[in-house]
Amino acid sequence: MTNKVRNLVVVLGDQLNLDSAAFDHFDKSRDLVWMAEVRAESTNVWSHKARIAVFLSAMRHFRKELEKKKFPFIYRQLNDMANSGSLAGELDLAIHEHEPVKLIVVQPGEWRVLDDIQRVCSNAGIPLQVLADRHFYTTLDEFNQHAAGRKQLRMEFFYREVRRRTGILMQDGKPVGGKWNYDAENRGAFSKAGPQDIPQPHPFKPDAITRAVLKLVEETFPDHPGELSDFDWPVTPRQAKKALHDFVGNRLADFGDYQDAMWTEQPFLYHSRLSAAMNLKILDPRDVVHAAIEAFENGEAPLAAVEGFVRQIIGWREYVRGVYWAYMPGYLERNSMSASQDLPEFYWSGKTEMTCLSDAIGQTLKYGYAHHIQRLMVTGLYALLLGVDPKQVHQWYLAVYVDAVEWVELPNTLGMSQYADGGVMASKPYVATGKYIKRMSNYCRNCPFDPAKATGDDACPFTTLYWDYLQRHKKVLSQNTRMALQVKNLDRKKPAELAEIRKRAEELRGSYAAKPD
Repeated sequence: MTNKVRNLVVVLGDQLNLDSAAFDHFDKSRDLVWMAEVRAESTNVWSHKARIAVFLSAMRHFRKELEKKKFPFIYRQLNDMANSGSLAGELDLAIHEHEPVKLIVVQPGEWRVLDDIQRVCSNAGIPLQVLADRHFYTTLDEFNQHAAGRKQLRMEFFYREVRRRTGILMQDGKPVGGKWNYDAENRGAFSKAGPQDIPQPHPFKPDAITRAVLKLVEETFPDHPGELSDFDWPVTPRQAKKALHDFVGNRLADFGDYQDAMWTEQPFLYHSRLSAAMNLKILDPRDVVHAAIEAFENGEAPLAAVEGFVRQIIGWREYVRGVYWAYMPGYLERNSMSASQDLPEFYWSGKTEMTCLSDAIGQTLKYGYAHHIQRLMVTGLYALLLGVDPKQVHQWYLAVYVDAVEWVELPNTLGMSQYADGGVMASKPYVATGKYIKRMSNYCRNCPFDPAKATGDDACPFTTLYWDYLQRHKKVLSQNTRMALQVKNLDRKKPAELAEIRKRAEELRGSYAAKPD
């Protein structure tokens, strides 16, 4: 028998599932698994320490499973002396050392990574087989068929198509409960007393592998943002399953009512914290959806909550992946609103007088987490109104959240949050004054700024910048039917007030420094 490697099977840091297509025809006598921790994947963007740690810990736990199941593998650790520091460099070394006949990889989660792998294989003169990622409900071909011939892509129509095809929350060809979408029922805010007795997510105490990773990250990336003292993310399939059952049993029932609500020093509220586990592939979305639907069928959670949660998984999650691969690599360069402002330095420190931003960014730096409304309508909204270069906003989101993989993060940030794709992801820019934040949180209660004011020393910067945004983009926004009423409200303001708003907006822009090099 020859010792020549038949297939070098690449397993990336967000592909940690043994039921992956990569292992379908794996021959332990002829094939070899390849994995590598490389510095460049943590410095491509200035990654949060917790984001680095969750990837490395999950990868090392997966390596343990490979050992247990006696898979032959190569695993390069971050601190190995000979580590070249880049994915392409390590893969090239492995190819030249083992001379595989073919390289196999499941569709990566980032266009840049796929491009690197393709280039390495081309230079080495070996064939590359890219397999479909069956972790998802929808293949990329199915999404492209859905998108073909449509002038606009809208998640709601895609979501309904997925439900019809899968039968999820369907009965006799119709949606369970008679409605496709219960979003209107899922916009509750807390009373003045705030959230009461919310069961906190089950913590996962770092084991020996994770403790070693945390130490390595602190030593290797000491100047990176974020903290590790509260690191308790699930990093194995067993832990992820426990996190799922904890959420379904303790918070899902109230998730719907309060999924958009915010409260100071309450980072998790009724949210699941499952996105990182799903994006690493240590938790199958089918298991998540099944558990949520079972809770509804058993009378443990209302339909509105379950539908809203399920929509995030089989709707938004699948939709943004389709958008990403349909429009990359050019999508990354889109900037339909010609935004050019630098991202303020306080996004990396949380040091700002605005309570909403201080709280949302503070918890982001502490945990590597913020829920979707904090991302869309606090940190994202402010960057949009300020006119920040969307690529800088994208790089920040990719850097600071533990669940950030580019296929899901980029469309949500550049498209949904910043409207930089010109309407591919969203039918309108999601813009609002500070009054929205006041309605959905207690952030304004002790903030020095008044969300009702657009001018004056105590005017809320969100409100000032909202009116300035409408002025600056009036011509474009007037052509958007969903924005017509908001733009028309400009006519109610006197020229002197609009001039004062413009002046104050320019002062705000001039007061912010970008992150130091």
